[in-house]
Amino acid sequence: MLDELELLKKDWQKREADLPKLSYEQIYPMTKKKSSSIVKWIFYISIIEFVFWAGINVIFSGPETMEELKAMHIHKVIMVLNVINYAIILYFIYKFYTNYKKISFTDSSRNLMKTILKVKRTVTQYVWFNLIIFTTYLIINMYGVLLYGPEGQKIVEAASQDGNSMAFWAMVIGISIVFTAVILFLIWLFYKLLYGILLKRLRKNYNELKRLEV
Repeated sequence: MLDELELLKKDWQKREADLPKLSYEQIYPMTKKKSSSIVKWIFYISIIEFVFWAGINVIFSGPETMEELKAMHIHKVIMVLNVINYAIILYFIYKFYTNYKKISFTDSSRNLMKTILKVKRTVTQYVWFNLIIFTTYLIINMYGVLLYGPEGQKIVEAASQDGNSMAFWAMVIGISIVFTAVILFLIWLFYKLLYGILLKRLRKNYNELKRLEV
């Protein structure tokens, strides 16, 4: 049995030796092309995402919504936050575009590796920004609903009359934290699926380039 295994091992090694070895000149252009395509898709997805959320915002930003925000005293804050949000997202889209251009015109595996790391860092920052901005929106809206919304005011007044203000606010904070955590986890999971696959392929390309540099 051992002799058969040895023979099989030698036969496999012989076949590996007969296989054509790819040179740096052959591997690098293929890796560069794959990396460029991945970053291009990241750029396209960020644009689609921006257009989608901007469209949702336009649809739900009618006169009634504006009046509700004004009634809750958060209209100005939301407007400022919207401007900041769009400005920073456009900045990230620009960064994705410049990274795509860098990969397309890079001339060495070392520079390509640096750009791949920049892309990964930019995507990570983009995801964290979206999680932070969503949390900010959520907190501001909960503040407006509880303190100035008709239903929120009734609940707060009822808790005050019963003398359970501390317990009420502790419950509200606890529920808000759990609710926010669940929503943020779902958003993180969405981005993990959306960009995680692309970043995993980029990481594979990076490892291939790293082997070439050794």
